[in-house]
Amino acid sequence: MTEQSVAQASGTFTLGGDLTVNRLGFGAMRLTGKGVWGPPTDRDECVRVLRRAVELGVNFIDTADSYGPYISEDIIREALYPYDGLVIATKAGLLRTGPDVWIDLGNPSYLRQEVEMSLRRLAVETIDLFQLHRIDKNFPLADQVGELVKLKDEGKIRQIGLSEVNVDQLKAAQQITQIVSVQNMYNLSARGAEPLLDEATKQGVGFIPWFPLAAGPLAAADGPLQRIAADHHATPSQLALAWLLKRSPVMLPIPGTSKVAHLEENVAAAEITLTDDEFETLAAAGAQ
Repeated sequence: MTEQSVAQASGTFTLGGDLTVNRLGFGAMRLTGKGVWGPPTDRDECVRVLRRAVELGVNFIDTADSYGPYISEDIIREALYPYDGLVIATKAGLLRTGPDVWIDLGNPSYLRQEVEMSLRRLAVETIDLFQLHRIDKNFPLADQVGELVKLKDEGKIRQIGLSEVNVDQLKAAQQITQIVSVQNMYNLSARGAEPLLDEATKQGVGFIPWFPLAAGPLAAADGPLQRIAADHHATPSQLALAWLLKRSPVMLPIPGTSKVAHLEENVAAAEITLTDDEFETLAAAGAQ
């Protein structure tokens, strides 16, 4: 087995009919400082992480203007430009004023500015997947998504996605334009986005779970994650990712890290195949 085939073991998914990716991707939020603010402690290691991810077959990289802010996109350009065979997704809609501070900002003019700046930072003419990071209640949804449609018509965005939405918001946005992905918090022990996942699965819309590795008590030494992980000679985190991949064919997990060793462990989860019984055992345990 080649290194490139590791992430390929997760299977593929096509976003919007023209962006085919291996389902296990990489989330670039952690390529920043504490509180997702400022530069990372070891920028060179972050560059190595990105390049190693691609070596392992990861071809879907998810970032945002707010990560740093701007620093994650800068590092992605340094490490991966010209992105041969890669899909780079980014987002806007959150204003950053300090560590761990996230403020919704969906002013259409601001969204346009941030698209233009992401194009510049990533050094591309078109952003493969641009996601509205949050719907801002202070502006009509039609104005926020509508601005992204204008940018798509101008050739600056290829496909449009949403982040942290519910089913009604997805359907409302779909009245305006095609939505190819949604990104909500979802993992074994935090499944509040289940209705959205079910709708996305039914429609064939990509579902990108952020915070995919949270397992809490499930990862205890005597818990089901640990017991089943031992059977697969795997870690609980790898099992949590394998569970997500089995949960739905539209699932696109994006575990993130700033360390090469942790990256290699995460990507190896693509090669784990859970039985139906193991999947149900974990699903039941996570729902408790």
